[in-house]
Amino acid sequence: MKSCLAAAALSACANSEPAGDPTGDAGTSGGSAGVTGSGGTGGSGPGVGGTTGAAGAIGSGGSGSGSAGSSGSAGSAGATGAAGSIAGAAGATGTAGQGGATGAAGSGSTGRGGASGAAGATGTAGRGGTGGGAGSTGLAGRGGSSGGAGTSGGRGGTTGGSGGATGGSGGATGSAGTTGAGGAVEIDCNAAMPTGGTMRSSNNASGTAGGLAWTIWTNSGPGTITYFTNAPAFAASWNGSGDFLARLGLQWNNTKTYDQYGTITAQYTQKKTGSGGGYSYIGMYGWSTNPCVEFYIVDDSYNRMPVNPGNTTNKGTVTIDGAPYIMYTRNTTGTGGSKCGSSVNNWVQYYSVRMTARTCGQISLTEHFKAWANLGMTLGKMDQAQMLVETGGGTGSIEFPIAQMSATMP
Repeated sequence: MKSCLAAAALSACANSEPAGDPTGDAGTSGGSAGVTGSGGTGGSGPGVGGTTGAAGAIGSGGSGSGSAGSSGSAGSAGATGAAGSIAGAAGATGTAGQGGATGAAGSGSTGRGGASGAAGATGTAGRGGTGGGAGSTGLAGRGGSSGGAGTSGGRGGTTGGSGGATGGSGGATGSAGTTGAGGAVEIDCNAAMPTGGTMRSSNNASGTAGGLAWTIWTNSGPGTITYFTNAPAFAASWNGSGDFLARLGLQWNNTKTYDQYGTITAQYTQKKTGSGGGYSYIGMYGWSTNPCVEFYIVDDSYNRMPVNPGNTTNKGTVTIDGAPYIMYTRNTTGTGGSKCGSSVNNWVQYYSVRMTARTCGQISLTEHFKAWANLGMTLGKMDQAQMLVETGGGTGSIEFPIAQMSATMP
């Protein structure tokens, strides 16, 4: 923000008076001295009282009655002396104008009343360009919103703000913020479940809680899901519920491709009990349209890892988040559950199955999507990506004290 000081320009003007008698008054009014000062009061001589110079901002225009000069020729009594910006007696420091040819107008010396006006407060000496901010230190990078164990590298932090604008004449150019380090975000693998959740028993329901979308679905008897408005967490249970899915995460509704969402990551920890029937997947789940794809990233199972969904095509192995994943595709058919519309009854499934099970960590979804694309496994417009438990029977339960997801633009 800038500031500016300006002296107020004051002026006063009096009408000309006819020549007086030999002892004529030196100005009938004496002029207003700045705002309140009066002009000289009593000069003798026939001179014209002079136009009433403004004598200083507030000071009185000379208290003496100096003679108006030897002959009082019509000299102007303080032509329009600039009113000094500093209050004070106008005659005390400035001359009260030419009170006749030689006469001093008032007790002030014979100069212009307050001609020395304030020299304008000495201008501030420029701020040298505000020393350019040292480019706010780059964010410590979220490792692709949380950093994928160093593989996705995260966002690396924005490199500090262009060294700070070099100010006017100086301002040391700010040092560029250090590039944020990528890598995995530390996750509390021993986190406890939050309290105050809402339990929902259903075979098909969905909603939102704490900024994330939750869904429960089964093709048989109902199961339960517990979600929380105060934490990214959920729990689920089932008892012979057939194909049962409970999930929490991001819902997009087929508007953009995955790369248009930036870096998509998840952090989780989970604890499971019981059994999951003939098949089970714990990890990430989602859909895309055009093409219609149902996808899984499997980090754990109630069965032995690595699981194979069956009737799959092995597309190879890729290391992501510090561990190898097997990439599978397979075709499937169905009459319900598809996110691609009721008219679609067959679609393709993509799988990334971790070679060894884990119950806590970060999943760098964007890295899986890129790996799939390199293998010809193309995704379309993204509908959802959510933390998942899916079982094919059994009786069990699972808790996710942490089930955080984010999509951040670079």
